[in-house]
Formats: sequence, structure tokens, C-alpha cells
Amino acid sequence: MYVFGASGHGKVVAEAAETAGMEVSGFIDENPNLSSLLDLPVLKELPLGAKEMVISVGKNEVRKKIVDRFPNLVYPKIIHAFSFVSKRAAIGDGTVILSGVSVNSEAKVGKHCILNTNSSIDHDCELGDFVHISPNAALAGDVAVGEGTHIGIGAAVIQGVKIGKWAVIGAGAVIIRDVPDFAVMVGNPAKQIKTVENTNTDR
Repeated sequence: MYVFGASGHGKVVAEAAETAGMEVSGFIDENPNLSSLLDLPVLKELPLGAKEMVISVGKNEVRKKIVDRFPNLVYPKIIHAFSFVSKRAAIGDGTVILSGVSVNSEAKVGKHCILNTNSSIDHDCELGDFVHISPNAALAGDVAVGEGTHIGIGAAVIQGVKIGKWAVIGAGAVIIRDVPDFAVMVGNPAKQIKTVENTNTDR
């Protein structure tokens, strides 16, 4: 398996894969100044015959473009050995779950999501594809998060809230009511300050 993105996040993703007993063959990154990372080779393009890849890029819209670029690959899910994922939760292909994460009963997580360090996804939550839940963010039960939305570090979302697609929830924000598509929310309680621009996504 190859990891697309030789960055700090790439290091964390590769090590998460190792804790799960997965073999990482190397990284893919077009940066000409990189030749190795974590004692693994950094290649400029995916080798011929490679079949499996996980994407270690934090920007949700970039992950979506990479998947569109490589539609025929197998994208394994990575679940860190020191996380908890309920046996009744559903996790999509290509999703990465890092150390200390909790995913509780009957939560549904889409494809190519990032559940970052120590984040919490409670019962019956539903996350669309390409969502990023940052470190220490917490979703209470029955929260819905639309495709491509980024929940910032330390944010908290109360139970039953619906968050639209391609929204941005700022660091430390407290979400107590529904959030529309493309909204940027900050503060406690969170308020919309603008809408997302230039996401290069279908609206």
C-alpha cells in the first residue's frame, strides 16, 4: 500500500497503518525535495501495478480530486490500534481513524474521511464522504455532517444537529443549531461569518 502525501499528516497515517498490521511500501508526493520519509521512499508517481493507496492530505477538496484522478485503485480503511470503533459502526473505504478516536454504536462514516487524534463520534452520527474531524473535536449523538465539511480542532456539536456539505466549523466552535451548506461558523455559540469560496466542488 502507498500513502499519497509525504507530510506530517502522512507520517501519522503511515504509523496508524503500521499499528493495524498493514505494510506501507512508500509515499507518493510530487515535491522534488523529498526522497524519503520515515525511512520509506518518496516516489513522484504511483508505480505501475500498484493497487492500494490511502490519501494523507488534510484538505477535503484535494482528497476528492485525487480520488477522481485514481478511480480504479483500492482504498483501504485505516483504523489505529489505539482507537475504539464500535462493531456496529460503518466505516467507508479510504477513511483514516487515528489514535484515541471513539466511534460509537451505529455511527456511519463515509469514504475518505479523516477522524483525527482523540476526536469523538457518538452514537447514530452520519458523516458524508471527504469529511475531516480535527483533533479533540466532539460530535454528540445523532449528528449529521455533509460531504466535505471540516470540523475544526476542539469544536463541539450538540446532539441532533445537522451540518451541511462543504462547511467549515472553526476551532473551538460550539454548534447548537443546524448549519447550512458552505457556511463558515466560529465562536461559542457559533455564528456564521461567511460562506466558503472556491471549493471547486459541485454546488
